[in-house]
Amino acid sequence: MSIPNEALQKLVQEIEIQAAAAQQQIGLARSQMTAKQREQRLVRLTLGEMESLPEDAVAYEGVGKMFLQLPVSELRKKLDRQTHDLATEVEKLNSRLHYLETTHKNSREHIEQMLQGR
Repeated sequence: MSIPNEALQKLVQEIEIQAAAAQQQIGLARSQMTAKQREQRLVRLTLGEMESLPEDAVAYEGVGKMFLQLPVSELRKKLDRQTHDLATEVEKLNSRLHYLETTHKNSREHIEQMLQGR
C-alpha cells in the first residue's frame, strides 16, 4: 500500500513544522536555563559572602527603590529558599529540554524515513 505523493508531502510539511517549533522551543529553554543558572550562581555568591558576617550584623534587602533591614539569619533563610527554588526550576527546564531535543530528533528521523521510503 503506497501513500500518494500529495499526502506524503503534506505529512512531511507537518513534521517539518513540528521540528521547527521544537527547535525554537529548545533555544528558548536553553536561554531560560542559562539565566536561571546565572541567578543561582549570584545567590550562592551572596550566601558565601554572608558566611563571614556575624549574626548580629545589619543586613539590608533591596525592595524596589528602597532597602529593608533584615536579620542576617532571615536573609540567609530567604537566600537558601531561593537557591532551592532555582535548582528546582533548572531541573524542570533540563527535563523539558531533554523532551524537546528528543521530539526534534524523532521528527528529523521520521522525515528521513519517509524520504528514503519514497
